[in-house]
Amino acid sequence: MQEPLIDGVGSSENYSVAAAILPFLFPALGGLLYGYDIGATSCATISVESSSLSGISWYDLSSVQIGLITSGSLYGALIGSVLAFNIADFFGRRRELILAALLYLVGALVTAVAPSFVIMVIGRFVFGIGIGLAMHAAPMYIAETAPTQIRGRLISLKEFFIVLGMVVGYTVGSLFVDMVSGWRYMYGVSSPLSVIMGIGMWWLPASPRWLLLRAIQGKGNMQDLKENAIFCLCRLRGPAIGDSAPAQVDEILDELSSIEETKEASLGEMFHGKCLKALIIGGGLVLFQQITGQPSVLYYAASILESAGFSGASDATRVSILLGLLKLIMTAVAVLVVDKVGRRPLLLGGVSGIVISLFLLGSYYIYLGDAPAVAVIALLLYVGCYQLSFGPIGWLMISEIFPLRVRGRGLSIAVLVNFGANAIVTFSFSPLKALLGAGVLFYGFGVIAVLSLLFIFFFIPETKGLSLEEIEAKLL
Repeated sequence: MQEPLIDGVGSSENYSVAAAILPFLFPALGGLLYGYDIGATSCATISVESSSLSGISWYDLSSVQIGLITSGSLYGALIGSVLAFNIADFFGRRRELILAALLYLVGALVTAVAPSFVIMVIGRFVFGIGIGLAMHAAPMYIAETAPTQIRGRLISLKEFFIVLGMVVGYTVGSLFVDMVSGWRYMYGVSSPLSVIMGIGMWWLPASPRWLLLRAIQGKGNMQDLKENAIFCLCRLRGPAIGDSAPAQVDEILDELSSIEETKEASLGEMFHGKCLKALIIGGGLVLFQQITGQPSVLYYAASILESAGFSGASDATRVSILLGLLKLIMTAVAVLVVDKVGRRPLLLGGVSGIVISLFLLGSYYIYLGDAPAVAVIALLLYVGCYQLSFGPIGWLMISEIFPLRVRGRGLSIAVLVNFGANAIVTFSFSPLKALLGAGVLFYGFGVIAVLSLLFIFFFIPETKGLSLEEIEAKLL
C-alpha cells in the first residue's frame, strides 16, 4: 500500500489529441530555434566574410573571430545550462521557457543589427543562453505534461523540430546568402518565432507535477497548489479527462510521497543512490551521443559527396539540405515507432549501425580511397542511424529518467555534459585529425561507439509505457 507502483501497472490517461498539441508545440519551438541557429550560422559566416556582400567594414575576420561567431551560441548554451541548475526548480519549467524565448528574441535582434564584431558576438552569446535554458526546460515540460501513452513520441518529436529548424536555417541561408547584409536577415528571421514561443508559453499552464512537488515540499499552501494542479491538468488534457482530474492529482501526490519526494535535493545528493544511477544513465547517454563523433562526421559530409562525383556537392548549403532532409525522415521514423518498439531496441539497433558506419569511414580514408561509394554509404548510414537512436532517444531518456525532485538539476547537468562534450569534440577535431589522420580518428570514434553499445546494453533501462513515477519506483 505504501508503494503502489512497485507491483502495479499504471492506468492509461484520457486526453484530447487537440489539447495535447499546444503543450508540446510551444516548448518544441525552442528546439526549432536551436536547429535554425545551426543552419543559419553555417550560411551567415559565408555572408559576413564577403567583401562585397557583408555590408560592413569589419568583414576581414580571422579564423578565431569566425570561430567565436560560430561557437558563441555554444558558449552561451553552456552558461545557460549552469544557470538552469540553480533556477529550474524555483522558477518552474514554464517560466524558464518564457525567459528562454526572451533571450532568443534579444539575442537574435542584437546579432541582426550589430554595428561591430563585439556586439555580434554578445548577441550570439545571449542567444546561446536561451538555447541552454530551452534545451533544459522544454524536454522537462513536455515529459511532465504529456500523456504517458505518447510521451516518448512527443519528446522525440522535439528532436524532429531541431532537425526541421536546421533545414529551415539552411534554406533561409541559401536565399539570403547572395544579398547584401544577408547575414542580418538570416539571424533576424528567428525573431518572430521567439515571440510566438514566448506568447505561447505565457498562455500555457504550469506543469502540474512541478506544482505538486512544491506542495509536498512545503513551498506553498497545499490546497491552493493542489487545486491549481487540477486546473492545469484539465487544460492540458482537454474535455476528454472528464471528472478524473482530482483523482489523477491525488494519485500523483500519493506516488510522490511513497518515493520520498518530500525533501529538496542537495547538490551532494545528486551523486548518491537513485540520483546517481539516473545521472549515470542520462549523463552517460548524452556523453556518448557526442563523443561518437557526430560533429566530425558531418564536417566531412561535403568532401565525401564531392569525391563521389555528385553534381554541386561542393556547395555546402546543398549538401547540408540533403543531409537535413535525410535526418528529418529518419527522425520521423523514430517518432512513429518509439512508443511501440521501445527505447532500447532503437538505441541498440541504431548505435550498431553507427559502429559499422564509423569503421567503414575509417577504412575508406586508409584503405579504400578509390571506392568513394563506400564513404557515401557510410555517411548516409551514420546520419540515418544517429537520428534513429542517439538523436531523439538521448533527449527522451534524460527527460524521463530523473526523479521529480532532482529533475531540474539532473537535466541541467545532462545538458551541460551534452554541450560540453560537443564543444570538446568540435574543438579537438582539427588537431586530432592533423596528428592521427582522418582514418585513425574515425576508427577511434568507432571504438568509442562500441563502448557506447555496451553501456546501452548493460545500463539503459526500458521506459516504454511507464509513467514518470513508475520509472522512478521500478527502475531506479
